[in-house]
Amino acid sequence: MSGFVEKPEPPQVPGLVHLHTGKVRDLYRDGAGDLVMVASDRISAYDWVLPTEIPDKGRVLTRLSLWWFDQLADLAPNHVLSTELPEGAPADWAGRTLVCKSLRMVPVECVARGYLAGSGLTEYRLSRTVCGLALPEGLSDGSELPEPIFTPATKAAVGDHDENVSYEEVVRQVGAQTAAQLRRTTLDVYGRARDIARERGIVLADTKFEFGFDGETLTLADEVLTPDSSRFWPAGTWQPGRAQPSYDKQFVRDWLTSPASGWDRAAEQPPPPLPEEIVAATRAKYLEAYERLTGERW
Repeated sequence: MSGFVEKPEPPQVPGLVHLHTGKVRDLYRDGAGDLVMVASDRISAYDWVLPTEIPDKGRVLTRLSLWWFDQLADLAPNHVLSTELPEGAPADWAGRTLVCKSLRMVPVECVARGYLAGSGLTEYRLSRTVCGLALPEGLSDGSELPEPIFTPATKAAVGDHDENVSYEEVVRQVGAQTAAQLRRTTLDVYGRARDIARERGIVLADTKFEFGFDGETLTLADEVLTPDSSRFWPAGTWQPGRAQPSYDKQFVRDWLTSPASGWDRAAEQPPPPLPEEIVAATRAKYLEAYERLTGERW
């Protein structure tokens, strides 16, 4: 089993049509045909959207994405039109809402990896490849790759895993020209972001982007380079050969799989609520990532 422990009821706002409730974001369409994207404080782990929220998480994701969109504007346009609240929207939407262009979305998660971790590490241990791309012998958990690689995935529904696919499969789905453009732009954006993060003492191990077309223009969509969509490690403690501490929901994962939670991941029962100390520690990690990257106090 997986999905929402308690699926939220989205607010109904006059003039907006609710389209979708995702793991973190609720999506609406306004009267002009634009999309209204609201980042909640929900958090997911092990394919479950948990019943406990992390205060300010949605605002951190929104503000950090906006900061990154500014850093990347010369490499890729983005979908943001406005940060103004739609008329009649709940006050809690302030700081977590983006009005965006409605794009023709590409059905591929565009993943860039500069370091070996996660599902890439699992595949490498089996076959010395990641998404079918051959890598040299001798790499270990957290190793920097000889050069960044494009490792696309299919976009999964809430509660399901994204699945890594080969570049050839992307070509089959979207055509050779679009596939080449996705790969090139993904690696260009990753390279810029990796260098910016490195200057601020953070290793950007990997990240995923979503793209759509605004007419004929490939455009960045959704969130970019947040702790939810990226693997950030403190540069000062990076050491290949072991799992790296990270700026994300690792506190949540660790607690859920500990005896303290009493949760059996293999059973069909949903996970329990998070204790206050795990919520506070996770919130602090999101804020630390934001402050170190942007240089701004929260």
